[in-house]
Amino acid sequence: MELSVVEIGNVLTRTSGYLHSVSSHSLQAYRGCSFGRALCGVGCYVQHNGHLTHGRAWGSFIEVRQNAAASYRAHVAAERRWARAARGRFTIFLSSATEPFVPQEFRYGVPRGVLEAMLAEPPDLLILQTHSHRVAEYLPLYLQLLRLAELRVHLSIETDREQIAGLPPHASSVDARFAAARALKQAGVPVVITVSPLLPIADPERFFERVA
Repeated sequence: MELSVVEIGNVLTRTSGYLHSVSSHSLQAYRGCSFGRALCGVGCYVQHNGHLTHGRAWGSFIEVRQNAAASYRAHVAAERRWARAARGRFTIFLSSATEPFVPQEFRYGVPRGVLEAMLAEPPDLLILQTHSHRVAEYLPLYLQLLRLAELRVHLSIETDREQIAGLPPHASSVDARFAAARALKQAGVPVVITVSPLLPIADPERFFERVA
């Protein structure tokens, strides 16, 4: 795994394409993904973005945007004004192009720093997208943020199978992700299960009962 620590100019990117109807901004704490060689990486559309990969294999590199929280604080006022004037609300999707809770997060704490910055300068809505059960480790921060803004956690669970023949293992087990979703929901955090990318499901009825 090639790891680099970089600084970002403006961590808040005004959305276009499919995200335009979802949020006013996206925020990527990392570039690249250390889950890229796990099962979720097999179907990840970002691996086909040559501007991002520069020809590197998906899952072989990660860039840590160490100043993401400072960048957020520096740009949030201007981006909020623009978003509310142009889009009606200041809404953030974190994140559309990498996993926020890669193992490196628990050394560098980049999304954690951003979430702490949001306690002082909250968006109107934060959507937190992840494939990892470790999203639940920041539960106290979500509960603080929910007093200031809307928040949804989108947790991908794309199958009920812990192993699929011919494919790599999950980065985060199915059971662990369901447990994280349950813990968040029971604490009062809105949770959406995203069944994407859809993979073979052994028992669809039981799987979707579990999702419900």
